Amino acid sequence: MIRKTCVALALAAVLPAAHAEFPDRPITLIVPFPAGGPTDIVGRPAAAKAGEILGQQIVVENRTGASGTIGMAATARAKPDGYTVGLATVSTHGTAPHLFPNLSYDPVKDFTPVSNLVTSPNILSVNPKYPAKTLAEFVTHVRANPSKDGYANAGAGGINDLGMIWFLQITGGKMNSISYRGSAPALTDTVGGVVPVIFDNFPSSLPYIKSQHLRALAITGPARNPRLPDVPTFAEQGYKDYDVTAWYGVVAPAGLPDAVRDKLAQAFAQAVRDPATAAKMEETGAFPLGNTPAEFAEQIRTERDRWKAVIDKAQIKLQ
Repeated sequence: MIRKTCVALALAAVLPAAHAEFPDRPITLIVPFPAGGPTDIVGRPAAAKAGEILGQQIVVENRTGASGTIGMAATARAKPDGYTVGLATVSTHGTAPHLFPNLSYDPVKDFTPVSNLVTSPNILSVNPKYPAKTLAEFVTHVRANPSKDGYANAGAGGINDLGMIWFLQITGGKMNSISYRGSAPALTDTVGGVVPVIFDNFPSSLPYIKSQHLRALAITGPARNPRLPDVPTFAEQGYKDYDVTAWYGVVAPAGLPDAVRDKLAQAFAQAVRDPATAAKMEETGAFPLGNTPAEFAEQIRTERDRWKAVIDKAQIKLQ
């Protein structure tokens, strides 16, 4: 009887921990780009609200480098229990597979898509002292001065870099790619005149355009953004097939249990649709989405295939 009682007490002590409801401790969200950049701008408010919904804090950890692939590699290696997730981008999941021959992760096989939080346009801007005041003038100037000017981007092979490479392929221009560890330092040097041109995500560029430290020439997307109604789209200016849209979505390591995946997906989707959080996103020019794991998985596959043609034509490979 004593032995049975001891066993029963031991099981009672173990079982609650073994069957604790997710989440029962803080969650880490790995943001693979520096603080202050567009990924960080989206990730922090979404994490804060999703944490409230889940009843546990979601701690943002910036783990940067190699166009976001260092942070994503860390996400892929984490235990698939829902307590470590990452914020994926077009750069980490759409372009990296074609750029890095020794990439340590597969964007499809090594991750569990959770939810694509927001989409955001990209914008081509120049230092106010740059001679081109319109997109047409920019194209003419670059064609007349091949490889004279450089453009800043948030990382070699990232969406900002490849978006500009694609536009130069279309227009027949040549420029030098100047890569930084994220949008924040790239913007600092463009505003300071170190580099005259930048192709960047809308959220991080917006404050500099509003303050007239940068002159915006064109924005991607089907329509003008209400935050910058005077900036015409690329399509309006003759480039109807050119559209480079950024997105930021939560992924977890492969093998995440469906129940945990769905709980995370619901929390993050609810977070970005929350009026206060959505307003913060929209203020930066981003559009809240919060789609399903299946929808996000299809987006990742589409982006991976879409950028292959651009990268193959440019014959780019990174170490």
